[in-house]
Amino acid sequence: MRAQDVGLSGASDEGVLEWAAAHGRIVLTHDVRTMVGVAVERIAAEAPMPGLVEISRQSAFAAAIDSLELLIGASFEGEWENQVLRLPFAD
Repeated sequence: MRAQDVGLSGASDEGVLEWAAAHGRIVLTHDVRTMVGVAVERIAAEAPMPGLVEISRQSAFAAAIDSLELLIGASFEGEWENQVLRLPFAD
């Protein structure tokens, strides 16, 4: 689901991560400038953080999709809690 589909269009990074934590959703973002820092702050503060996956806008689309498919297929529920991951695995 997209942030704007749940009323988070224009929300702060903190707001998006708070919503994701409350709803058990991992966040997929292109915001490489600020979102990672906010996620790391949440982890350091021991606030709930179900996971953050960062994909640079400069990444090849096919490589990003391949990496997401691999990640989804090889993951267990809760495995990405308090984790920040950069995709694609190979660009």
